Amino acid sequence: MTIKSIVAWVDSWRRYRVAVSELSQLSDRELHDLGITRSEIHSVARQSAGI
Repeated sequence: MTIKSIVAWVDSWRRYRVAVSELSQLSDRELHDLGITRSEIHSVARQSAGI
């Protein structure tokens, strides 16, 4: 792995963790308004972060 690819992976992982954290703080009603369920949080975060 090159330094550039490691930095890109770390950045993607950071964006994933931030998305999971923020989505986890929402109520079930707020998640419903966004069209996702609590069980989809990790999947949505992965997609958002490009992982």
